[in-house]
Amino acid sequence: MLTLYYKPSCPFSQRVLGEAEVMGVQMNLKDISNDNVIVSELIEKGGKQQTPFLVDSERNVQMYDSGDIIAYLEEHYKKASVTEFGNVCESCQ
Repeated sequence: MLTLYYKPSCPFSQRVLGEAEVMGVQMNLKDISNDNVIVSELIEKGGKQQTPFLVDSERNVQMYDSGDIIAYLEEHYKKASVTEFGNVCESCQ
């Protein structure tokens, strides 16, 4: 399961959320802006109160930095569209 700790006012968080939406990646979202329990959870997992912070429990991966998170999501979770490969299946036409 993918979990993203984020803050709505953080432009780096918004960048990750936007790219994840374009890629069709679903994540459990944890907004740290008004919840001290979630802030404590973030610090316990990552060591600092910084967003965005991604936790991939299936691959045992945790990371900060929006660029690294986006690259990771593209590599492991991006849903490829049929037209990405230059072909369209007959049933899609």
